[in-house]
Amino acid sequence: MKCNEIQELMPDLAAGLTAATPELEEHIQACGECGPKLKEFRQTMALLDEWQAPEPSPYFDTRLQARLREEAAKRPARWWHWIRRPAMAGALALVMVVGVTIFQRSTVKGPVGNMLAGIVDTTPGTAVGDLQALEKNDDLYANFDELDDLQVQQDVNATP
Repeated sequence: MKCNEIQELMPDLAAGLTAATPELEEHIQACGECGPKLKEFRQTMALLDEWQAPEPSPYFDTRLQARLREEAAKRPARWWHWIRRPAMAGALALVMVVGVTIFQRSTVKGPVGNMLAGIVDTTPGTAVGDLQALEKNDDLYANFDELDDLQVQQDVNATP
């Protein structure tokens, strides 16, 4: 086994959650780095097992609740506090309505569409016109490869 693999297993080995295999024990005995590190882990786990958490004061909960009430009383009530949540909901609804409206109007219609139609030149020979012609006749242009292959075959057959 490699040291990296064993170092990942060390916390579980030290806590006794994982049993050591013979191969693992052999590596720990032979390796000068893994053996001492496992010993340190075991010492740390033993110290943690001995440690006991201090008991809280019997009046801790009562004092905490009183302190929370004091802090809440110190905070002045703001005039916008009662309106904050409905205002957020209204703003969210407004954003959603605007988003849906923009999404539905993504295609240009009406006077703006008519105005753009006059600006865009769709005559043959222009970029937009050529793209529209390609789009309309895509089936015809797709078969040009077959015509080229047919012409090559005729040229080969005609050659003496």
